[in-house]
Amino acid sequence: MKPLALVLLIAAIGGSLAGCGASAPRSDTSAVDTSIVPRSHPSALTTTRNRLADPVHGPVSRPRLVMVSQTPYGMALTDGHGFALYRFTHDTGVASTCYGACADAWPPYLVAGRLARGAADGGSVGTIRRTDRRLQVTYAGHPLYYYVGDRRPGEVLCQGVTEFGGGWYVVAPSGRLIR
Repeated sequence: MKPLALVLLIAAIGGSLAGCGASAPRSDTSAVDTSIVPRSHPSALTTTRNRLADPVHGPVSRPRLVMVSQTPYGMALTDGHGFALYRFTHDTGVASTCYGACADAWPPYLVAGRLARGAADGGSVGTIRRTDRRLQVTYAGHPLYYYVGDRRPGEVLCQGVTEFGGGWYVVAPSGRLIR
């Protein structure tokens, strides 16, 4: 077998064995310039109704932490850049049960500071403290996650799968799972 064909065969086998989980980009909760916030650096802001007081320019609209965007599964929650947000059915209430390999495949949606509670399209946006002391965004009382394989805004590649002891689903604006 030619070397290139062998590499492609190994990659195909590895991809099929990996299922929906792959290696995750690490979330960084350091302070960032919110004018160019990448997906892994979400700003700690809740809704467009929350405004910063700016004595020179008046109220300044802050980018949303949770938005509603069109996905292949209908209108669903996304971060401020349009990346799908998921809920894990194994989580109990506001406690996250996704750590280790689970969090590598399904990175928690992290922020640098505690959020002011606020409403966003029918659900409450908040934070919980994970066992590693980082803050994770919640919606309607449930922790939110990314899927590591979603590489573009609006992409939903792992809807309705069962991994790590529970199901993974994108979330409707009401806070309910989209099945």
